[in-house]
Amino acid sequence: MEKTLQNLPNVLDIQSAANRISKYSIVTPLLESSILNKMTGARILIKAETLQRTGAFKFRGAMNALTMLTPRKRKMGVIAYSSGNHAQAIACAAQILETKAHVVMPDDSPKVKLEGARYYGAEIHEYNRNFDDREKIGHTLAAENKLTLIKPFDDPAVIAGQGTAGLEIIDQCNNLRVKPDMVMAPVGGGGLIAGIGLAIRNRWPEIKIYAAEPYGWDDHRLSIDNSKRSRVSNSNVKTICDALLAPMPGEITFLINKHLLETSIVVTDKEVVRAMALAFKHLKLVIEPGGAVALAAALKGQIEICGKTIIVIASGGNVDMETFVYLLSKEYTND
Repeated sequence: MEKTLQNLPNVLDIQSAANRISKYSIVTPLLESSILNKMTGARILIKAETLQRTGAFKFRGAMNALTMLTPRKRKMGVIAYSSGNHAQAIACAAQILETKAHVVMPDDSPKVKLEGARYYGAEIHEYNRNFDDREKIGHTLAAENKLTLIKPFDDPAVIAGQGTAGLEIIDQCNNLRVKPDMVMAPVGGGGLIAGIGLAIRNRWPEIKIYAAEPYGWDDHRLSIDNSKRSRVSNSNVKTICDALLAPMPGEITFLINKHLLETSIVVTDKEVVRAMALAFKHLKLVIEPGGAVALAAALKGQIEICGKTIIVIASGGNVDMETFVYLLSKEYTND
């Protein structure tokens, strides 16, 4: 049955999620650099989800989803398919709640993500992202082992959990006596921006919300332009943004995001690496490529931000050390 706005997650769900996960999650800081502000002519406030448990915002949604399971389902265990950050988050939440987690991950995932999931005790099922269907693998393993499948973005509990970052942003802006003009967030399947957008738009109805995507994986831009969920034309386009390779927005997330988003700003790998370098230099943050696309979008100059206050979500920091060093060594900047 087609989902409607009436049975989608809402602000009350996000507030309930905050109550459930607050004793486990970290209130991540809202950071600012006077140098980045001077470069852009805007006030850029960066929500550092790189400092969340497991190194990404995904812990919020995973923890909320697992705490909502019945004791019986939790005891049976859970499974997730993921490019890496959701897998780590599910593994960590399962370890905290003393249940078993299985995760389906690409065999070319960054080592830090594979090792993280393994460290938290998950049983890892690797697949080839070019030939295998991760959703089919996940559903098959769930049925065979009587596990509850926790989807990475198209799940109301996961979306509500991600929205708790939005509630924190509201509190932090209130403490700073700031009313932001825009929010920019990375999008893959759209769960993060759906949750944050619901929370923030409820507080500031006029705020503009922008997605940010890597070149070639601009399914949200296409979907907004077409007024319907649209798939990227070529799912073999290479990008360093391994966390954002969803070829089409989620069904639930797009039902929410089509009412929230202005558009999606598409950035190149080169622009992403520049954002990573500037965040490292001026904020002392290690941001993975997919986590840096929103900052890259803010720096791109595609939309006018001069004189405005922008919330930028740095969604994750799980990048292999050698990859980080290699990418930044290619992007020497005097900024």
